[in-house]
Amino acid sequence: MLNIDYTGKILGLQEVTVKNVQENENFIEISIELPRKECICPSCGERTSKIHDYRYQRIKELPAFGKNILLRHRKRRYACSCGKSFFEPNTFLAKYQRMTTRTILEMLDKLSDNRSYTSVAREYHISTSTVIRFFKKIQYSKPVKLPEVIGIDEFKGNSGGEKFHGILTDLGEKKVLDILKTRYEHDLCDYFKKYDRGNVKYFVSDMYKPYAEIAEYYFPNAVYVIDRYHWIRQATWAFEAVRKEVQKQFSKQHRIYFKRSRHLLLKHQDKLTDDELQQVLVMLDISPTLSSAYFLKESLYSILKEPDPDKQKKLFSDWIEEAQESEIPAFMKCADTYCKWFVPITNSFFCPYTNGFTEGCNNKIKVLKRSAYGLKNFKRFRNRILHMFSHQSCAGA
Repeated sequence: MLNIDYTGKILGLQEVTVKNVQENENFIEISIELPRKECICPSCGERTSKIHDYRYQRIKELPAFGKNILLRHRKRRYACSCGKSFFEPNTFLAKYQRMTTRTILEMLDKLSDNRSYTSVAREYHISTSTVIRFFKKIQYSKPVKLPEVIGIDEFKGNSGGEKFHGILTDLGEKKVLDILKTRYEHDLCDYFKKYDRGNVKYFVSDMYKPYAEIAEYYFPNAVYVIDRYHWIRQATWAFEAVRKEVQKQFSKQHRIYFKRSRHLLLKHQDKLTDDELQQVLVMLDISPTLSSAYFLKESLYSILKEPDPDKQKKLFSDWIEEAQESEIPAFMKCADTYCKWFVPITNSFFCPYTNGFTEGCNNKIKVLKRSAYGLKNFKRFRNRILHMFSHQSCAGA
């Protein structure tokens, strides 16, 4: 049997006196009362111990013993000589609430995971609008200052009337700094011009022109870096374009085979097994164009393994020249893109940071959107994302 004298301590409500415990199939109801004591009148500041009356209030508490818990609180109302009557103060229930403070805090903590408001409401047997009402009280302000290493990217949000939103991260400390409503250049200008930007050493982004212009005009002392993932995939896309064009010339049976074997052609050559390498060589033997494209792709990957950044830069320059002379349109276009972004791309050889953390955050945001079936209110969406990442760390993409 549960010793009623220790029920308050078990529940973590040491200041209350437990008067009774009733249990049924659905919940446990615990009758509680605070000890009588002198209280300070909120109107005049005088002390009083005179009781005006008692009122009962049922309060939701965290589940315990495998059942829902309801507190039946006998609230004492004091009367002051100034004519003011007031309820006795307590530490477990906020004003106008019907759930204990720690229940609300745990419910909000559940929202730091990729869960919908509805699923959390169902768990606590309350309405979705009540969960949202509590979450509205959480507000995340903008960062006070910018870090030394900034990562910026965009993700599809579809909230607040905007299709894409921006995400700003501290790549050094691996933290999400802020969520921006748009990725438009004028909005980014308005955002960054409010900060002291002299402390920023690296500005890392993808190959989006407004980011390059922001880096040039607002971060002239920082090293602008194109994230490796984003420029390397240009060559991957070029190779895929060649494969698709080449396989159009084959019979249906060969087209299906090439399509299903694309993962072998995209896989790094040094990671292929002996059997897989033989399959790749057979496919490359069918088309000289595909073979040339494949070895261009692989030679680019080999540059990334070079430990000396200066040598990497020289090899990359030679690769661009080779791609331009390949007479393969997709790789010639890729080489032109590399020429256009040559400086920020080669800066990635010397920079110890990538935007992998930011990409990982974007993936978690996608999961949140999917579980919540979309979030249309941008302010609430922003707070939800920042709330989620204030409790979590993201793995690199």
